[in-house]
Amino acid sequence: MLLTREALLAGELQRLVAQLEGIRALSDEELHASLARTLARHPPGQDLWVFAYGSLIWNPTFHFVERRVARLHGYHRRFCLWTSLGRGTPERPGLMLGLDRGGSCCGVAYRIAAATVATETEALWRREMVTGSYTPTWVRIRDAEGARPALTFVINHAHERYAHRLDEREVAEVVAFAEGRLGACREYLFNTLRHLTELGLRDSGLERVAAVVGELRAAPSGGAGADEVSREPRP
Repeated sequence: MLLTREALLAGELQRLVAQLEGIRALSDEELHASLARTLARHPPGQDLWVFAYGSLIWNPTFHFVERRVARLHGYHRRFCLWTSLGRGTPERPGLMLGLDRGGSCCGVAYRIAAATVATETEALWRREMVTGSYTPTWVRIRDAEGARPALTFVINHAHERYAHRLDEREVAEVVAFAEGRLGACREYLFNTLRHLTELGLRDSGLERVAAVVGELRAAPSGGAGADEVSREPRP
């Protein structure tokens, strides 16, 4: 599956998730209610800034008129969400990035024009909020021109797929070998790091995970221990 704006607006991701046993996709009514609650805090007629920290950096799937490097304080980027569809399977779940509490995170701020906020956030919600594993959150980011409010997606600690006890070695063992409908987990990691580097940004935590992933992939055994991560309940 290609994750495109057109596919998202057509509800293809929701339909795929609905086919998985034990995972519930939010209904259109729930998605629209969540979107309406969030946008109620956004001043009408103004542009909207969205802070991206993972695949939105290199595949935003929404239309924007400007993008800037930005930093968010109070949250850090880490692999903290189990996935059995996009970058994994029910038999071998993968991990996705989320924003978790503490520290700071560098990423990209996108400006959505006021006239297109309704349509572009619809695409965004159908991507990020399909199962409710994230919480849409208003934050304050800082870029080269100063501080500004922005919308981002923080990991939902109450969600059943939240992975909160994995250390970097355990994360690497999952990321090295999990693959799903959207591709390999390791490609997701390497794409994120490559695009951060192109922007002149670093993430030492992801770099450490990537180094271990490389070691595991190069091991003759194919990575002993890749099936041993079981501390978190897997969807």
